[in-house]
Amino acid sequence: MADTILRTKDLSVSFGALRAVNQVTLDIEARKFTTILGPNGAGKTTLFNLISGLYTPNEGRIFFRDTDVTGLTPMQRVQAGMGRSFQLTNVFPKLTVHENIRLAAQSYCKVGYNIFRDHRKFQKVNEKTEEIMERVLLQHRRKSPAAELTHGEQRKLELGMVLALEPQVLLLDEPTAGMAIEEVPTMIDIMRTTYAMGTTIVLIEHKMDLVKQLSDRLVILVNGAVLADGDPAEVSRNPEVLAAYLGGGAVHGSAS
Repeated sequence: MADTILRTKDLSVSFGALRAVNQVTLDIEARKFTTILGPNGAGKTTLFNLISGLYTPNEGRIFFRDTDVTGLTPMQRVQAGMGRSFQLTNVFPKLTVHENIRLAAQSYCKVGYNIFRDHRKFQKVNEKTEEIMERVLLQHRRKSPAAELTHGEQRKLELGMVLALEPQVLLLDEPTAGMAIEEVPTMIDIMRTTYAMGTTIVLIEHKMDLVKQLSDRLVILVNGAVLADGDPAEVSRNPEVLAAYLGGGAVHGSAS
């Protein structure tokens, strides 16, 4: 039996007359790479907002490691092991790369500013900060304020801050959005390395070529509901997907 780490059951939310997410039931298998793909307005980011606790569902439940987390706050979900990146970069612009990641590492290691704190705990934070900067390839920018980084570097920094929290499930909302084309392969490598280290990844993305490189599973969301779910190669040939998602064209290149 598959090891399900994250599950949604009949998840729905409406904004006025708009049914943004409609009865979505998903079982996310641990240590697998799942991509959610769909056209603009399909409900992808809204689904992430429900899973991460930013929105409250009108119907349905969310389970993490078989525990109902529907009523938990976003911070409580992070503490339980859920990490989330956003479409818009979310870093502290005046702090350096090192300081941004160190703050996240301190949170994970539960280290506050206390002059009587055991120095070994600060050593753990420093080691974690160095490790994450290396993983996201930003060691050379350690002293640079986040505001001075390129957009692609800021995206890597945000991912590093999430990784410093050691999430069991990583929710990535278009991590390559707005990146220069030459920066995209680096982000792909970081995601591939993170996945290889055993982190469960759920990705929202619009670049189909990237999806095929990385994903074990592809979920197509249209009008807030799941249209297709399965092996990326099979899903990309599904006639309903071709008709509803790309107007009958071949599933390749990119779509928003």
